[in-house]
Amino acid sequence: MSRYRDAGVNIRRGEEAVERIRELCRSTFNANVVGDLGGFAGAYRVPGFPGQLLAASMDGVGTKLKVAILCGKHDTIGADLVRHCGNDILVHGAIPLFFLDYVAMGSLDPQRVEELVSGLALGCRDVGCALIGGETAEMPGVYAAGDYDLAGAIVGLAPEAEWIDGSKIAAGDILLGLPAVGLHTNGYSLARKILFETMGLAVQDRSPFGDWTVGQELLKSHPYYGPQVRIARAAGAVRGMAHITGGGIPGNLVRVLPTGLSAEVKIGSWPELPVFRFLRDAGRVSEAEAYEVWNMGLGMILAVKREDAPAVERALEQAGHPRYRVGAVTKGRHEVRLTA
Repeated sequence: MSRYRDAGVNIRRGEEAVERIRELCRSTFNANVVGDLGGFAGAYRVPGFPGQLLAASMDGVGTKLKVAILCGKHDTIGADLVRHCGNDILVHGAIPLFFLDYVAMGSLDPQRVEELVSGLALGCRDVGCALIGGETAEMPGVYAAGDYDLAGAIVGLAPEAEWIDGSKIAAGDILLGLPAVGLHTNGYSLARKILFETMGLAVQDRSPFGDWTVGQELLKSHPYYGPQVRIARAAGAVRGMAHITGGGIPGNLVRVLPTGLSAEVKIGSWPELPVFRFLRDAGRVSEAEAYEVWNMGLGMILAVKREDAPAVERALEQAGHPRYRVGAVTKGRHEVRLTA
């Protein structure tokens, strides 16, 4: 049976690390900091502009980088990174302003840097922000030949009165799921272990779970959900949103639930993508492990006021955006329950 821990990623250690640094971060807070650690983005009041918040988030694309390197294709993961970061501030209601990137290599390859930045620029155009700068580092002895790292930070703007943090979520709210296109940017360490080590596949092999090669399937781009969220918010009260990344549905949806509330998510209420079915079967991955590691076919979940849910669903459908009613919020002990 395959586990994320066996692939080198220990989610519990990550949670412990956050707990260890929580008070260190809080010791730097001032009156302009809004909220606490644990959101998808940090928020800071704009000095001199009452009622306005800057929203900021920073991330990478994980070991999806290794797939890009194996494929020799470096012009898409930059877009994945920007869209991922864009979604992290989108769930709080922020409009993206600008993006900064960080590229590090053992020995700088100008052509590869250009390819990476071409993806970043594409992502910024999709999200609607400016790529205003960054850092390119050459670090011999730190990165092996051919390896590199890519990370970035996004900053957006939101009215404080319209900041979405889940605090208004109430029992009875409906959970609407927006579909994923694949693994997006998380869970690749376990996926690579199953596909490349256990199954012995290569990136150029025909995918056993799709119409393309293994590499093409794994490099499918992370979408930005801005258009869907704008339509949903215009049609009704969206009280909270969760970007489904590392930690899966349980680990991300719980982050927006107020104390005293739980979320019940019904498995089977949305299509499970073939890639996840294959990985679960081929790697003998337990259901609980799979839902903690991968998005399982949902890229974002919206908590919508019950009375407004039909209007939101209708607006999304009319605009051609698939959505699924995947569960509801109930009174409970602040957890996400996956039900059959």
